[in-house]
Amino acid sequence: MVTDNDLDKLRSLQEIIYEKIGLEKSVQEIPKLLGTQEELLNRLKKTFIEKNQEYEKIKAEEIDLRGKLTEAESAREKSEKDMDIVNTQRAYEALDKEIRDASEKEQIYRKDIQTKERNLVELDEQIKGQTALIEHQEKELEDRRKKIEAEINDKQKQIDLLRKKESKLTEDLDTEVVFKFERIIKNKMGIGIVAIKGNVCMGCHMILPVQFANDVRIGDDFIFCPYCSRILYYEESAEGEEDFFNTEDTGSLSDLDEMEEDDLDEEEEEEEKVNVDFEE
Repeated sequence: MVTDNDLDKLRSLQEIIYEKIGLEKSVQEIPKLLGTQEELLNRLKKTFIEKNQEYEKIKAEEIDLRGKLTEAESAREKSEKDMDIVNTQRAYEALDKEIRDASEKEQIYRKDIQTKERNLVELDEQIKGQTALIEHQEKELEDRRKKIEAEINDKQKQIDLLRKKESKLTEDLDTEVVFKFERIIKNKMGIGIVAIKGNVCMGCHMILPVQFANDVRIGDDFIFCPYCSRILYYEESAEGEEDFFNTEDTGSLSDLDEMEEDDLDEEEEEEEKVNVDFEE
């Protein structure tokens, strides 16, 4: 027999379960708040690596240019010395051309080296700036992570406390009823137990067979609405029972038995599809 005490337990349990589910959802969602900041940090690190690689590449090119400049200078100096010992016009013209070619290469190499040096200075400044920014972001991320961990721990303590209250309330209740009741609360915006007035469910406002409503009124056992799956309890209507009963489109008890079997299967799918935004 379902007593008023049992119904009061379910109402209290409803509040506890709904709050617990909200906290559990919050615990799952909180770490996602770090996602944007972690993504920003990863992008900074990626850019930092790319800048360093570019710096090393330009540095290698600069070293190579300095080697070529040294070779060009040596070639020019050698040709200039050989000018003192030439004894033919043809040899003189050949050496003069070598000197001019070497001088032109020196100018090109020096100009390219200056360009590389400027690029290296700019990259070095960018790398230093990114290093400082990465360090700042890492510290900020770590601080935020600690705050989030503290928040999660606090919410977990609240969840543990609610579970203890839940366990105490469900000691004398059927485990199958409690399990289904929790799923209903999760899928029905926190409302798992509603009144039936006359033969109308106040949860989904569907008209139920008169005999079904009478079974709820008698209260031999917990009865679930075949339409919205909520637990039903009887509540006297202000209009008077005879006037309130609606016998149109009520179906039969055998229809409800078939609906309850289908509803159990549908609830499994509904639990996966429905995404409820719980208030913390």
